[in-house]
Amino acid sequence: MTTQRIYDFMGQRKLAAMASALLIVISVGSLASKGLVLGLDFTGGTLIEVGFEQPVEIGPIRSRLADSQFNDPVVVHFGTETDLLIKLQGEPAADLGDKVLASLRSSGEAVELRRIEFVGPQIGAELRDDGGLGMLSALAVVMLYVAIRFQYKFSLAAVSALIHDVIITLGFFSVLDVEFDLTVLAAVLAVVGYSLNDTIVVSDRIRENFRVLRVADPVAVINESLSQTLGRTVITSLTTLLVLFALFFFGGELIHNFAIALIVGVTVGTYSSIYIAANMLLTLSISREDLLPTEKEGAAFDDGMP
Repeated sequence: MTTQRIYDFMGQRKLAAMASALLIVISVGSLASKGLVLGLDFTGGTLIEVGFEQPVEIGPIRSRLADSQFNDPVVVHFGTETDLLIKLQGEPAADLGDKVLASLRSSGEAVELRRIEFVGPQIGAELRDDGGLGMLSALAVVMLYVAIRFQYKFSLAAVSALIHDVIITLGFFSVLDVEFDLTVLAAVLAVVGYSLNDTIVVSDRIRENFRVLRVADPVAVINESLSQTLGRTVITSLTTLLVLFALFFFGGELIHNFAIALIVGVTVGTYSSIYIAANMLLTLSISREDLLPTEKEGAAFDDGMP
C-alpha cells in the first residue's frame, strides 16, 4: 500500500502572500492609472463585415485604412481568410460604408460589403454597467452558497480567492493594453466559475480532514488536504489549458482575447485555490471546532426517558 506524499504548501504561504500582494498592487495601480482598453462593445462605434475574393493579410488592410484617415481601425479575420471584420470607433458618417469600400478597393481588389452595424455609446455604457453588476452578483451568490454549504470562514476564503483572480486577470489586460470586449467579460465570469469549482473541491477535503484527523493542527490538515487534491487539480488545469491554447493558436483572431483571458484566469485560479483560499482559512484561525455540528441544547442530559 502506497503512502500519500504530503507537501508543505503552507510552509510557503508568506512568500505566496507577498507575490499575490505585489501582483494585486500592480494590477490595481494599472487599472487606476491607465484603465482598460475598452472595445467597440463598450465605447460605441461601427462594425463592418467585408468579403474578398482571395485570402488577404490583415496588416496591409489595417495600413490602408489608417492611410485613409480611419483612426485606430481594428481588423480581424471573420470565419475564413477571405472575410474580414472591421471595427471603427466614433460616430459614423452617412457614407462610412462607401468610404471604407473605396479604401479597400484602392489596390484593385474586389470587395463586397456584407453588413454594417453601429453600436451607440449609450448601449456600450449599459453593457459595461450590466457586466459589472453581473460580476458583483456572482460574487455575492458564491459567498452565500459557500457559507451555507460549509462555514462563513470558507465563504470569506472563497470570495477572497475569486476577487484575487478577477483583479489579476483585469490587471493583465490593463498592463499589456489588450483590448477588453464582451468576449473577455464572458471569459472573466467563466474564470469565476472555474476558480470556485476548484476552491469547493479543496474546501470539501479540508472540512472532511478536520473531522477525521482529530489530533492534527490546522497547517497539517490543510497541507494533507491540498496534497490529496493536487493530482485532480493539476490534471483538470492542464487539460483545460490544452484546450485554451488550441483556441488561442487555431481559433482565429476573433477569440484571441477570450482565450487569453481564460488562460490567465485558469492559471491564477489554480494557484489561488491552493494558496489564497487555504491561506485565508489560516488567517481566519480555522479550527476543528468551527466544523463540528452544533449540539442541541439539553442533548447531553437526555437519558432517553419520556
